[in-house]
Amino acid sequence: MDIDDILASVDRGPGASRESAALDHQLLTRFWVAERAVSEVLPWPAPLMERMMDRVRMQIETIEDLAASSGDTDLKKQPTPTTRTSTSASQSSKPTSMHYLVHLASRNKNPLSQTQSTNISSQNPNQQPEDSIPDISSSDDLTPLSEPEAAFLHSHQTLLAGHYAGSFMGAFPRQLRRLDDNAGGTSMIQGPELREVVFVRCLGVEVPVVVGGEEDGGDFGVTMRMGDVWVVRWEGVKAAWGKGEVELL
Repeated sequence: MDIDDILASVDRGPGASRESAALDHQLLTRFWVAERAVSEVLPWPAPLMERMMDRVRMQIETIEDLAASSGDTDLKKQPTPTTRTSTSASQSSKPTSMHYLVHLASRNKNPLSQTQSTNISSQNPNQQPEDSIPDISSSDDLTPLSEPEAAFLHSHQTLLAGHYAGSFMGAFPRQLRRLDDNAGGTSMIQGPELREVVFVRCLGVEVPVVVGGEEDGGDFGVTMRMGDVWVVRWEGVKAAWGKGEVELL
């Protein structure tokens, strides 16, 4: 049996329907396109991902059961959906890890005590880049990240800081080894660019969006109509995207 036939049989199992699978596939595709189109991390689509991962687990169980009963080595060599999903998730990681880690950590800390802690750390003669990675272990609210995403970002940024320390930052003066340094009023932490330009298609009958900003002489509203494709700033359509009224292209 072909591997595609095996995976497709899962969607025809009890409680499954082609329509629901097709709709979830469309929603997941739209979400991935949106993640690629903007620089900020979008809210984790928990219900959608739970349904998709349930299907992935069923596919894995089906493949393993068939492989165990038939002894088919070709099935055992097939890459599992989990492998493909994990690879896609890691490849879509964004270059604003520190921004979100600092944001998550600050929710459960007094800003004054956080500043004092930073000052004490910067006076440490053995100060290393890893020391500036925020601790998010006590964070209850991880929005917009999921728990696995937050753990991945923390591990990724810690490994990256260790690489920087071993490559070049370890030779810097103590006060220049922090990755969250904001000396001179310039922060080293790169945040998302909300004024970036995106392509959007209108999905609603009439959808109000915001165009312009302070640099353009002030905000003003305009109306998109179903099927319209516009080039606008992300900050002007973010609310409409959250309501499902537009999709990013």
